[in-house]
Amino acid sequence: MAMPLTEYFSAAAVRALPEDGKRYETVHGELLVTPAPRGAHQLVLARLFLVLGNYLARHDLEQILTSPADLSWGDDTLVQPDLFVADLDAFVASGQWSDVRTLHLVIEILSPSSIRTDRFTKRRLYQEQRIPVYWIVDTERRQVEVWTPEAQFPVIEREQLVWQHPALEAGCLINLDGLFPASPADDSLNME
Repeated sequence: MAMPLTEYFSAAAVRALPEDGKRYETVHGELLVTPAPRGAHQLVLARLFLVLGNYLARHDLEQILTSPADLSWGDDTLVQPDLFVADLDAFVASGQWSDVRTLHLVIEILSPSSIRTDRFTKRRLYQEQRIPVYWIVDTERRQVEVWTPEAQFPVIEREQLVWQHPALEAGCLINLDGLFPASPADDSLNME
């Protein structure tokens, strides 16, 4: 039987934990621990980074990053989204994660160990923080849950995603058939 964790973890306490290949986060003092991700997770992450990065680069915006990243909105919160698009001017100047304040898109890719955390704990945090768009990428179901701050339920996308940076007129189209690997050896991108 699992015992409930009763210790309250601050962002500072999480930053002090040893680097052991696991991802440590805290949301409202609750410690979240996930092991290194699987290959399919990393492949989908790379594909999303490539297509979103190319979209932003075409418009001279370098605003996309991956974890590890120490994003925090208070003493008891520190998260490391798999991928995120944010205004990075202050961060580039200072090198301090505390200067990442305006996020436009946050993406988490589900792993067996992160389902509860990504769908509930972190989703609620991102909604509280008014992150305009939060994608939960489900590689097993080959779908993406699209959440907005006001949503009580996600929009489920199985064919394509369209996302538009708030400073741009053009959107970014992602064909989901090309996002998810058909097999471990599949490396096609099939994205526009």
